[in-house]
Amino acid sequence: MRAVQITRVGGPEVLGVVDVPEPEAGPGQEVYDVSIPGVDYADTHR
Repeated sequence: MRAVQITRVGGPEVLGVVDVPEPEAGPGQEVYDVSIPGVDYADTHR
């Protein structure tokens, strides 16, 4: 699946689209399909 990851410290330019394995739910967990996530300015500074 495609995901957006922050690979280093910086502004929005550090956001990158990468391929990652499909997530699997563990015991007592669920996996949700998110089609439109919210990303705000603070998310780019973690």
